[in-house]
Amino acid sequence: MNYLFSSESVTKGHPDKVADRISDAVLDAALKEDENSRVACEVAIKSDLVLVFGEITTKAKIDYETIIRETIIEIGYDNDELGFNGKTVEINFKLTNQSSEIAQGVSLEDELNQGAGDQGIMFGYATNETKNYMPIAIDLAHRLALRLTEVREKEIVKGIRPDGKTQVTIEYDKNHQPVRVDTIVISTQHDESYNSETLRKVLVDEVINKVVNNKHMDENTKILINPTGSFILGGPAADSGLTGRKLIVDTYGGYARHGGGAFSGKDASKVDRSAAYMMRYLAKHIVAAKLAERVELQVSYAIGVAKPVSLFIETFGTEKVELRKIYNLIENNFDLRPAAIIKKLELKKPIYKKLSSYGHFGENAKNLKWEELDNLALFEQVLEDKR
Repeated sequence: MNYLFSSESVTKGHPDKVADRISDAVLDAALKEDENSRVACEVAIKSDLVLVFGEITTKAKIDYETIIRETIIEIGYDNDELGFNGKTVEINFKLTNQSSEIAQGVSLEDELNQGAGDQGIMFGYATNETKNYMPIAIDLAHRLALRLTEVREKEIVKGIRPDGKTQVTIEYDKNHQPVRVDTIVISTQHDESYNSETLRKVLVDEVINKVVNNKHMDENTKILINPTGSFILGGPAADSGLTGRKLIVDTYGGYARHGGGAFSGKDASKVDRSAAYMMRYLAKHIVAAKLAERVELQVSYAIGVAKPVSLFIETFGTEKVELRKIYNLIENNFDLRPAAIIKKLELKKPIYKKLSSYGHFGENAKNLKWEELDNLALFEQVLEDKR
């Protein structure tokens, strides 16, 4: 029996994404001057208030207020008409140094034995549904959200405001293969001058038709634009925002499980971020090497302990080799201690603000280390050995 599955994305003007972007802008500023910065920066926003709080230990001299205001203005909140203005918003801070008890476990003389910055479980996922090994629904939802931002910023479509959401529903056949796009939903903030008919036409022409291939759509595909009607008041003026509240948008759109740890605002000593990136790296290699059609990896850590507590691989019955061979390949060739992951994936660089919207995996991260297939031959050899 065929079934439907949906994933959503949001633009960088969504209140939660404004908070994520500020958190990662602060992280990048710290790493730019001090690659060993320890950062756990969270942000809450509502109306004309931004609250920045957390733990930061760094040698960097950070002009927090300037970074925050510039980030908000760059998103598009630059005038009072939007109800949230980076030029005038009130900014409050509650920042302390990292706890000494945590620091002692992640700051060792033997760097490679640096312990995990916290306990927790992290997941990675890949599927052969798309060329970038992301699930098709979240891949399309991100592309639509990014295009929605692009037409606003380039003024291809005038009168669009920063806050927006997209959602894509895919129909799958009984063999779990995507067969068509069933529904596309776009909700975007807009100026008062727009009526629903005009908005629908420009978004279909300039967003949907520029992103979704005609072969994925048919006469029964449903397109819903601002289903509740007008969407004039949006962003932090209409809703609160909080760092780390869009975890499924950040990862795999609900196709894979999630350990619960957010990414934004955290340096890579926090395995919530670094280990999740490493699990994606391994998952992508497994599928690209055709060892499985789709795969989910789980890894777990204990705070202050370098080596993982566990590693689990789920291939949903699509594996082409014995699972033990995949386990052995990873255990024999990849160091999953946090410091080794950080070194391999080059996670001390200020690369994170870009990732705060439109996903940490797939197209939005295509030039970053965890999306590279630099060890593909090693994985392909497992399949060759079987033959």
